[in-house]
Amino acid sequence: MDSEGACHFTGSGKGLFMNRDLRELEKKICYHFQDRRFLRQAMTHSSFANEHNIDKLQCNERLEFLGDAVLEVVSSDFLYHNYPDKPEGELTKIRASVVCEPTLAFCASEIELGSYLMLGKGEESTGGRNRNSVVSDAMEALIGAIYLDGGFANAKEFVYRFVLNDLEHKQLFFDSKTILQEIVQAREDGRPLEYEILKESGPDHNKSFEVRALLDGEEIGRGMGRTKKAAEQVAAYRGILTLREQTCI
Repeated sequence: MDSEGACHFTGSGKGLFMNRDLRELEKKICYHFQDRRFLRQAMTHSSFANEHNIDKLQCNERLEFLGDAVLEVVSSDFLYHNYPDKPEGELTKIRASVVCEPTLAFCASEIELGSYLMLGKGEESTGGRNRNSVVSDAMEALIGAIYLDGGFANAKEFVYRFVLNDLEHKQLFFDSKTILQEIVQAREDGRPLEYEILKESGPDHNKSFEVRALLDGEEIGRGMGRTKKAAEQVAAYRGILTLREQTCI
């Protein structure tokens, strides 16, 4: 990678790294790093460091640790001031839905964060670039990198813009299957809810599922994911939005 942050590794001897320019990522997140070493470290997965004999301390795990703490403080402060009537237990539940792995992975997908990661060959070949655990950790590492480079205010702005935005829908996404089931059970027509697998593809270590949510045999939502559960969650979320449009619930 050059001093300007351009990524040139492909699939050769230097390892597997999508040919993406980190300047693109800076534009997407509306933040310009004063020291791009923080950004490069945030995008360096431990598998890449291991394969290239890079000091383990230079991968993104330490930044992930820091970013996790910053995210918790920012989200806690946000919820405390924006939900003055909610008790501690409810605030804790909302925060858990915001900072959990699936939600952070969802946030990361909106900026295509996985495509900027430096991964080892094994991690790349097993679909690590799209794995929730990998991209959610990278999201936290990015928060930590912004905090170190630009201070708390810039990290807070990033969290507000890319994690705490559209909070209502993120909460729905986190609890989508439970919420959809509750909505269906509350209806008086007794229509059954079920999930149907439409497609299953890829090798065992890198599966992809497409699922649809059916209400009395009628499709109300469709989703894709690396597991059946993840695909059902997306389908349920879209099903909730469909029912809301239909009944204004």
